[in-house]
Amino acid sequence: MGQMDINEMNLKLVLILQEWDPFKIGEEGYDSEIADVIKAVNEFHHPTDLAKKIQAIYEASFKEWIPLQACTKVSYKLLAVKMEVTCQI
Repeated sequence: MGQMDINEMNLKLVLILQEWDPFKIGEEGYDSEIADVIKAVNEFHHPTDLAKKIQAIYEASFKEWIPLQACTKVSYKLLAVKMEVTCQI
């Protein structure tokens, strides 16, 4: 996978996560969480595993719990982007 693909993928992931805005605080409010989630996207391949990790990341920062169903929905979108990029090789 070329560096360009990785950057492009990360950009798409950032946009999905900013748009998600689970706590309705505005797109700019999640920089460190988004960075952590992008790392997790590279580590996890299963939507449920990724969803649990996303849930933990946001909960650690905001002391608020996001329903796993909502996290799973976004994890599918994120993994779809990863698949798209890895399939282009």
